[in-house]
Amino acid sequence: MIRAQPMAPAKPTRRADGVKRASRASATVAPQRSTGRDGLSLEERLRALSDERLAGMRRGIEKESLRAQPDGKLALTPHPAALGSALENPRITTDFSESQVELITGVHGGVESCLQELTEIHQFVMQAIGDEMLWVASMPCGLPSDENIPIGRYGTSNVGRAKSVYRMGLGHRYGRRMQTISGIHYNWSMPGIDNEQYFALIRNFRRHSFLLLFLFGASPAVCSSFVDGRSHELQLLAPGTLHMPWGTSLRMGRLGYQSDAQAALAVSYNSLDGYAASLQDALTKPYPPYEKIGIRNPGGDYNQLATTLLQIENEFYGTIRPKRVIRTGERPLHALRERGVEYVEVRCMDLDPFVPVGIEAQTMRFIDVFLLHCLLADSPPDTPEEIVALARNQQRTAARGREPGMKLERGAAEVALVDWGAEIVEACAPIAARLDRLAGGDAHAQALRSARERLAEPATTPSARVLATMLQDFRGSFVEFGRAQSQQIKEGFVRMPLAADAQARLSELARRSVEDQERLEAADTLPFEIFRQQYLDIRGLGV
Repeated sequence: MIRAQPMAPAKPTRRADGVKRASRASATVAPQRSTGRDGLSLEERLRALSDERLAGMRRGIEKESLRAQPDGKLALTPHPAALGSALENPRITTDFSESQVELITGVHGGVESCLQELTEIHQFVMQAIGDEMLWVASMPCGLPSDENIPIGRYGTSNVGRAKSVYRMGLGHRYGRRMQTISGIHYNWSMPGIDNEQYFALIRNFRRHSFLLLFLFGASPAVCSSFVDGRSHELQLLAPGTLHMPWGTSLRMGRLGYQSDAQAALAVSYNSLDGYAASLQDALTKPYPPYEKIGIRNPGGDYNQLATTLLQIENEFYGTIRPKRVIRTGERPLHALRERGVEYVEVRCMDLDPFVPVGIEAQTMRFIDVFLLHCLLADSPPDTPEEIVALARNQQRTAARGREPGMKLERGAAEVALVDWGAEIVEACAPIAARLDRLAGGDAHAQALRSARERLAEPATTPSARVLATMLQDFRGSFVEFGRAQSQQIKEGFVRMPLAADAQARLSELARRSVEDQERLEAADTLPFEIFRQQYLDIRGLGV
């Protein structure tokens, strides 16, 4: 990151992309009662948490969506001017593509207030996009050829140029189509968690994230334009539509954010030091295939920021990341090393095409409970062997998670996915009960009941519902399904009047963001090449 984001400590919601200028089931299995190095069970650790700390949980959402034309093809128009500067607006920006908006909530102590803000941002965006729609699915709408997918543009400042060059590099390395996949990032923190505890949470999340793919995955099918010219294992469902019959989240499988180059990275989450050292190595060692691409082409235009395995920290893909708000000119890795982890970013959530804003309150409450379980359960160190096994589990769940009898690796044995999932859900019960006592009602317990029902009846999962709806109502066409859902949801937002105070607030943010970008561009005097070299200097990693 080049500039810091002025947000409350430990509760950020804006994603650092390294050069982004920040602005303002089956039969129930009895839960395990293992104890960790402190000799305590999960229930004992839960009792040790004060109500104040639990009430201090914070969450925020970053939601990516493609802008699509009424016919279900990618919109190739620039980022709408009414939304302000994608570089500077803290609530509405773009992700990889100029056609891919990213909606960012503030920090919230409650699920409902977070969703209310996300709804208001959607309403504001819908006013600005004319007859275009926000594509409701994680897998993209109809795509043009790779070179015609527009990358994000952020103006003439050094930081704006760096953001575009970074995206150019992603296109050269992985292809632009892969980068158009969209999802929801769920940022979460709680007071009093230290680095060791956050990394224990992350290790358990990586072990158990298959459950989130099964319960909430909603991308079992794709438009054939997404894989044009690529090898794949998908099956034909209808003309122009490919799918995996038992798939849950193709976004998180081999067709999604995967990289053969990054597969060689065995990043350990046993400590902040080990994690940082792994990333530093990937950020500083040249990678021959990327050296062939080069920093610049013969005409002088930039191909990428660097020839290392990772251009910047956020190029490293993962289901969850340790994060930290950064200061002006600071690298994210340096911030983590200097001041520790502030929050985690959950990155494996698909857009739910049946929900107007892509995620519902019940899902958020389940994630809150799930993350607390990951924090409180025993979390032994990971090993290289386990890391490889977890990758296999993720691939199995993404491609075939609803297949009857599907088994995953757990240690030296294999266990039925639905049995392991049921075990985790049962272990979450005391956590849900505690949160419900604190908040009143039984909303967290209801979230667990829904999870149990989906494990017992996989046909009720979003991924199964997507396929069933496509076959029943749209002759198996993914694009027709996505187009109809997107249009229906847009019409609902258009009919919903935006409150005057929200309209004024978001309009002011958009107006001010344009002025901020203009000031930044006027103040830039450093040649871009010097800026690039200084930013990538190894000293910025906190070595």
